[in-house]
Amino acid sequence: MSGSQHKSRGGFTLIELLVVIAIIAVLIALLLPAVQSAREAARRAQCVNNLKQIGLALHNYESTNSSFPPGGISDESLPGTRSDIWAGSAGANNLIGWRAMVLPNMEAGAIYNAINFQIPMTQSSIGGPAAQWTAYMTINNAWLCPSDDNFQGSSPGYRTSTGVWGNYGATNPPVNPATNATETRIPVSNYAGSFGDNYCIGALTGTGGPWETPTTVALGTLLPGGRARIGYPGFWGTNFDLTNATRGPGTLRGIFAYRIAGVATTTIASITDGTSNTLLVGEVLPAQTADSNFWNYNGSSFGTTVPINWVTLRPTCADGATWGSTDWQCRYSYASKGLKSKHPGGVNALFCDGSVKFLKNTIALPTYCALGSKNGGEVVSSDSY
Repeated sequence: MSGSQHKSRGGFTLIELLVVIAIIAVLIALLLPAVQSAREAARRAQCVNNLKQIGLALHNYESTNSSFPPGGISDESLPGTRSDIWAGSAGANNLIGWRAMVLPNMEAGAIYNAINFQIPMTQSSIGGPAAQWTAYMTINNAWLCPSDDNFQGSSPGYRTSTGVWGNYGATNPPVNPATNATETRIPVSNYAGSFGDNYCIGALTGTGGPWETPTTVALGTLLPGGRARIGYPGFWGTNFDLTNATRGPGTLRGIFAYRIAGVATTTIASITDGTSNTLLVGEVLPAQTADSNFWNYNGSSFGTTVPINWVTLRPTCADGATWGSTDWQCRYSYASKGLKSKHPGGVNALFCDGSVKFLKNTIALPTYCALGSKNGGEVVSSDSY
């Protein structure tokens, strides 16, 4: 090598390599949240679009029929016992919810035409879901929020049944005609209609739940400190005596009556609080509600007396109850009938004017209830939610 100039080969030292790796790790750590945030923004935008489609369908229905659809085809003013009501009263009460009624307005006329409205959707033992399998197990993506990744099932749009299949009365799951096996999936939706600030069947404990005004406080009574009343008689929109199977007092304060079709439907003219200040439809999480069946009336509504995103994931109730539990974190409690979503910080909600707004978890409960009532006379400014 004498007389020649030696050139050293360039390369990374170990310390330099570690520094480069550390920089890359920091960049990834900074980038991942941004990517996740962008994905959630896209999912939230899709959810808003879904609600706008539902809003258009509801307004088209209202234009045709001069009122919004009832919460369900379940008129308890008709003669018959409560068992007749569950069984369908020879087609008069098939217990199909409002979602099914607007399908023709959502370009789903073929599915709508496949429904047999003379068969109650809850009673598989007398036909029900098995008799109209194709329609029953078909869920359009417009009814599903892409942010909800927990349906308690293997397929989007369904959850796996536990205990009572689907909801009240459906104790016999239908048989899948393709497999001849008992079906374990239940079709669900992330969007429910508002019955307003009526009680969820009654004050949550019967003497005043964790938020609601006790039933012992008469209507019109001034509450201590000028507090707003939280909850009015109305059993998901209308009152009903479960023991005697008779209707009781109660006024629908929201849009969708849980029962009594034709008696408690809502017109645009009856929304005297203003369509821009009254909730129509909002987000729910099927995994947190026991009766979340897409087709049936008792899974198609929510109330505003339950705080937004109140968690009710517990699959079994601490008090052993299967319905009406006072375990407020249980899927079988009436506290599960509120708005909730997987979007950070709140939920998307459709108002009666067709607009979609984001309601934060931190919204004051009196303000939230005021948005739930259609003619309560409350004054609500847009900067309060």
